[in-house]
Amino acid sequence: MQQAGKKSKGRVAGIGAAVLAALAMPALAQNAASGGAVAQGHIERAMPPLLPGPGQAPAAKPASGASSAQVPRIPDTARPLPGMPVPPAAPASAASAPPVQPAAPAVPASVPPSPASAAEEAAPSAASEAEIPEPPAPNLAQTSSLDPAGALAMRQLFAKEVRRRLALPAADQQAYGRLLQRTLAEHGHGDLANEYVLLVDRSQNVQAIFIYFRAAAGDNWSMIGAAPVSTGRPGTYDHFLTPLGVFEHTPRNMDFRAEGTLNEFGIRGYGARDMRIYDFGWADGERGWGKGGVSPMRFQMHATDPDKLEQVLGIRHSKGCVRIPAALNVFFDHRGIIDADYEARAAASGPLWILKSKREPTPWAGRYLVVVDTERKARPVWAPAPGGAARAKVPAGADSAD
Repeated sequence: MQQAGKKSKGRVAGIGAAVLAALAMPALAQNAASGGAVAQGHIERAMPPLLPGPGQAPAAKPASGASSAQVPRIPDTARPLPGMPVPPAAPASAASAPPVQPAAPAVPASVPPSPASAAEEAAPSAASEAEIPEPPAPNLAQTSSLDPAGALAMRQLFAKEVRRRLALPAADQQAYGRLLQRTLAEHGHGDLANEYVLLVDRSQNVQAIFIYFRAAAGDNWSMIGAAPVSTGRPGTYDHFLTPLGVFEHTPRNMDFRAEGTLNEFGIRGYGARDMRIYDFGWADGERGWGKGGVSPMRFQMHATDPDKLEQVLGIRHSKGCVRIPAALNVFFDHRGIIDADYEARAAASGPLWILKSKREPTPWAGRYLVVVDTERKARPVWAPAPGGAARAKVPAGADSAD
C-alpha cells in the first residue's frame, strides 16, 4: 500500500505539472509577441501594462496583430540611426493612434547632397555673409569746386620727386588715354572723373605705369607722368601673368609696409624697410607654368630690392605683382595718389596706422589701378629695356622674389 500510495501521489503531481505548463504556454507566447527582444543570447520580456487607477478608463483593446504595449513598434527598416531625429511618442491609446510612418532613410555622409538641396542650404548663409559693397566715397575735389588745374600741377611734383621717368610723345599719351577710357567703360566706370587713375601696360615690350587725370566725364584723359615697372614673368613655377582689369584700392584689403629683410637669396622682395605694399586683394591670374590655366593670386603693387632688382625694371621679372621704383612708391604714399578710400576711412573712424602723419594727400585722390596689354610687337623708343650691365648684377634666385 505504501508503494502504491507513492505512485498515486507521483501521478497526481505529474498531471498537475502538465496542466500548469499548458496554462503557461499562451502567456509565454503572448509575452514573446508583445515586445520581447533577443539581446545577448537571452529573451528580454516587456513589462506588463499598468492597471488603470481609480477613476481611469481601462486601456483600449489593441487592434488585431498589434502589441499590447502602448507605444507602437517601429519597423526594423525605420529604426532611427545615429544622428537621425527620434520619432515622437505615440498617444496613450494604441488603437486610436495613426499608423507610424517609416522614417526617411539616412543619407550616407559620403554621398554629396543634390545641387538643389545644396543651393537651398547655402543660400541663407551666403546671403547673410555676403557684404554689399558700399559706393566709393567721393574725394575732396569731387565734393567741392576746386580748380582742376591743381590736379594737372601734379606733373611738376612728379618730375621733381620721381627720378626714373618715361617721356611719351603726345600721340602715345592720347592713345593710352583712349585705351584707359575704353577699359574703364567696359568695367562700369565710364563716367569716372576728377580723380587720378593708374594704368599699367603689361606688354612684354612696354612694362610701364602711367598716372592719368581728367576733370569731367567726357573729357580726354591727360597724362601726369610715367615710369618703368616689372610685371609677371611666365615660364617658371609659381609665376603668373599679371592679371588684366580694373582693381580697386580699398582698406578692405589693408596695405602693409616692408620690413626690409632678406630672403634666402639675399633679396629684399618688397624693397627697403618702410616701403608701402599696395594690396588689391585676390585676383584670378593666368599661370605661367605647366599647362597654364587660371588660379587665384594675391595682387599687389610694391617696390623691389633697390640694389639688385630696381635696375632691371622695364622687363617682365616678377611673380605676378607690379614692381615699381622706390621713388615712385614714396610719391604715391606721400601724395596719396590712390588713397581716396583710405582717407575717407581715416576721416570717419580716426587715423590709420598705414597713413603717415606727415603725408600731403592730394584732394584729387583716386582708387583704381587698371592693367592692360597692348601686345606691342616692338619696343617703343620711350620705353627702353635695361642694359646688359644692369642684368648682369641680378643674382641667382632673384626671379623667386615677388
